[in-house]
Amino acid sequence: MISRRRFLTTIASAVVSGPFAAEAQHAEKVVRIGVLSTYPMTPPRFGTFVTAMRDLGYVEGRNLVLDFRSADGKPDQLPALAAELVTLKVNVIMTGGDSEVQAARAATGTIPIVMAPSGDPVATGFVASFAKPGGNITGLSWMSPELSAKLLELLKQTVPRLARVAVLWNAANRVKLLDFDKTRRAAHALGLAVSSIEIRSVPDLEAAFAKIARERLDALLPLIDEVLAPSVFPRIARFATSQRLPSILGEPGYAAAGGLLGYGPTIAELNQRAAVYVDRILRGTKPADLPIEQPTKFELVINLKTAKALGLTIPQSILVRADQVIE
Repeated sequence: MISRRRFLTTIASAVVSGPFAAEAQHAEKVVRIGVLSTYPMTPPRFGTFVTAMRDLGYVEGRNLVLDFRSADGKPDQLPALAAELVTLKVNVIMTGGDSEVQAARAATGTIPIVMAPSGDPVATGFVASFAKPGGNITGLSWMSPELSAKLLELLKQTVPRLARVAVLWNAANRVKLLDFDKTRRAAHALGLAVSSIEIRSVPDLEAAFAKIARERLDALLPLIDEVLAPSVFPRIARFATSQRLPSILGEPGYAAAGGLLGYGPTIAELNQRAAVYVDRILRGTKPADLPIEQPTKFELVINLKTAKALGLTIPQSILVRADQVIE
């Protein structure tokens, strides 16, 4: 004869070991995402990813752990940091630029890597093609070589007298070499001369600014990457304004940071899309089967306060195309 207490215990055990228990265990499964960056991820830079992950059911402190590894502006430390993330056995590594992708790729051929974004992942050899990446890398492309030519066109339309442009770029980034070459050819087609201003890290900015000031150029075009990133946008914008240089950068947030024009996909939106890639991988899709996504939405932001400080009148043909005007 079975006692009442033993009977109830047996029933309770059956319930716990049944489908409800399976759901509870699934809900409690913790995933680890490694985040590899050259510079610290700030809330505006990364907050949309966290929010998007939460919307997809992943909440920090419950079923999501984010392992951040930042090189604090020292790209040579990225390989060791990527190796740390591999040791932690993260489920996915998310990268914020091409140097990070390269380091993560060298560290693992098995852990999925989500680029958020890469400038041109095919040209750099990170993936086989946009449609069929192959291997363990997928994610988003910034389309930077194509974008920079468009930026130059916008700058020329905004400043018709434009003749000589300073192009500020990170010479340590292979994609930026392609980007600069495309920009130089676009400038030639527009009848513009280009002055190449090369840096390799943020500390190089002061010397770069001094060179631009000496050459007395007409405008400034920085090529965005993990070095010329949102954290230095205000610094670049302040310099450009102090030198009375119209400037444009391939991210709308540059105008909000004080630059004259910002045009391109938003980093916030790219991070939202990166969360979708991470979610699909966590649900079992192989990175090799996830096509690289290129941005389809581009925003133009104009800072009229900066235009006034520069003594510049923005043509109506440019104003009507703006998604946002800062007054």
